Amino acid sequence: MSEPTPSSSPCRMVVMASGNGSNFQALIDAVATGQIPDSKIIRLFVNRGKAFATTRAERAGIPWEYFNLISNGFQAKGEKDPQRVQESRDKYDAALAEKLLTGGYNPDLVVLAGWMHVFGKPFLDPLEAAGIKIINLHPALPGKYDGAGAIERAFEDFKAGKLENNKTGIMVHFVIAQVDRGAPILTREIECHEGEDLHQLEERIHAQEHELIVEATAKVVKEIITRKNETS
Repeated sequence: MSEPTPSSSPCRMVVMASGNGSNFQALIDAVATGQIPDSKIIRLFVNRGKAFATTRAERAGIPWEYFNLISNGFQAKGEKDPQRVQESRDKYDAALAEKLLTGGYNPDLVVLAGWMHVFGKPFLDPLEAAGIKIINLHPALPGKYDGAGAIERAFEDFKAGKLENNKTGIMVHFVIAQVDRGAPILTREIECHEGEDLHQLEERIHAQEHELIVEATAKVVKEIITRKNETS
């Protein structure tokens, strides 16, 4: 694939993370070195107050914002009623979408890099209408171990002799309303090893994640820049 012609308007990325932010750091480094070309991370959003990703953002000079379902008043702490929980999540999703669309950020791409919140249509639909792509890193192969606890579930199946070809994997995919079922951008198989504990498997998977999220983001960025150049 040929490199896109450098654009006067770089790909503007918003990253969302909930924890340590090691994948966010991989993106920061890849933008700085040009491995992710012609791009800029314009903002980080976190939904957990102690997320170390914010420290990484400050070190890189990237503005960040804490936006939480409970702390920002969308859901009462300890709320158990399913209907109220869903209504709260919908309002949160819609408010975050509005922030992205009206806050002056003008993103071309949203990267979910360890973001522990499942977006629904009140977030996804407005961004799709605005032409903003959303991609997510998930530690499983397409159609396998959707949702939370993917590594743990694959490890348990491996120990029970039920893991297909003794392999799990990771993928970066486009985000749709069905959890972890959007079209894959890049995937990578990872073989489980006899005698390995869960922590060792997690460490190997995380190391591969850092590479894959950079490669997949670069691929999508190039497509966005090419499209921008064709319409400019």
